Amino acid sequence: MGLRSTVATGAGRFTHWALGSVLHRSASQLPGRVALAIDPGLMGELAGKLRCGSIVVCGTNGKTTTNNVLASAVEAAGNSVLCNRVGANMAPGVTSALLPGSSADWAVMEADELSTIDILPALKPTYLVLLNLFRDQLDRAGEIDRVQDTIVRALAASPNTTLVVDGDDPLCVGVAYRAAAAGTKVLAFGIGEDLHQRPDRVPEARFCQRCGAELEYDYRSYAQLGSFRCPNGDFQRPELDFVATGVRADRTGVSFDVTRRGEKAQASVRVSANFGGIYMVYNLLAAYAAASLAGVDAQTFQRALDDYHPQNGRLQHFQIGGREVVLNLAKNPTGLNQNISLMEEDPREKGVFILVNDHPNDGTDVSWIWDVDFERLVGRPGLRVFAGGTRAGDVQVRLKYAGIDASIARSVAEALGRMGDIPTSHPLYVLTNYSALFPTKAELERLGGKDA
Repeated sequence: MGLRSTVATGAGRFTHWALGSVLHRSASQLPGRVALAIDPGLMGELAGKLRCGSIVVCGTNGKTTTNNVLASAVEAAGNSVLCNRVGANMAPGVTSALLPGSSADWAVMEADELSTIDILPALKPTYLVLLNLFRDQLDRAGEIDRVQDTIVRALAASPNTTLVVDGDDPLCVGVAYRAAAAGTKVLAFGIGEDLHQRPDRVPEARFCQRCGAELEYDYRSYAQLGSFRCPNGDFQRPELDFVATGVRADRTGVSFDVTRRGEKAQASVRVSANFGGIYMVYNLLAAYAAASLAGVDAQTFQRALDDYHPQNGRLQHFQIGGREVVLNLAKNPTGLNQNISLMEEDPREKGVFILVNDHPNDGTDVSWIWDVDFERLVGRPGLRVFAGGTRAGDVQVRLKYAGIDASIARSVAEALGRMGDIPTSHPLYVLTNYSALFPTKAELERLGGKDA
């Protein structure tokens, strides 16, 4: 390490110490920002201290949960791991997470899709896990083809990286086809059975990535994910290297069997977790695939999963005044639709508080709320609906057009207060986009909420 990178590392570590020990603030990004300002090539220098390699987790939804489960599993196998667990997923956040210590076995890093072009060429990860691609933050990210192009270029700049891709997502497979043509090794994971899920009203990807013909499906798991093929035969779901079958998914949790295909075929193993949703099957399947490629055995992975408890607002459960409050991130149409599906699995009467902000890190364009299937909530007995956030009025209008009478609440406390006339056995689901998530979590903690 040269003088410049040594100074940059020292400055970053000092910033981390000052933020954490003196100011008691998050040190997830600023140390990396300071260090990169001194040495823009520092991430590549820090990658040299990794004895085994690195894994990058990328995709529109589910990055943080998948990344943290994966990091916990690799750590449980006896490895030292550097990880950006709080979700600081651009180049400064990844650099901040790489600063501690003189060496480590693995880095497990979540990456923003557009930031892969900065992260992959520097880090040169052993594996890139691509979970899914959905429309998200259109004013920043643009349409999905721009995101795809960015990831393809990032992989081209890291030629020894293996792409571990969701084979059920045509948009991810579009990336995989192009990357494979340029020499990238590709492994695919997916669900190998029909889960009999209702299709979303506005699918993300209807057409072949090669010829533009409308795709045909044997079945869909959710959104555009499923067993797809082009009627012209030039694009289809690839053979899956990691296959989930025997899937059970509801609000209490998920479980499924994983079979690994290929040269080292093995008997299926059962994976289970006490947090739910069909989308979580994909997240945990991806984490299992990457962990096994990193040498983690099935028993160690399950033990790490048993010990994993969401603490970052993603499907986090609280008890406040005897009432269960479920907090989750929902920052785009697919995310909100999957939360609606999760609520449909809960037979209890309930309340739902939907908070949408329009800050720069959310995306200032909130027109995406019109692509959410709020109509599925119509007629639910005993349902109380609240709208919040800086765009509460927009959410309220959208719900009105869906046939739902929602009232505006300025806080979780206000929403809970308005549920005071109904039994505490009725839970409140709180669904927020990105910038509302951590303030809402902090409010729940201030209200005395304890993890349920």
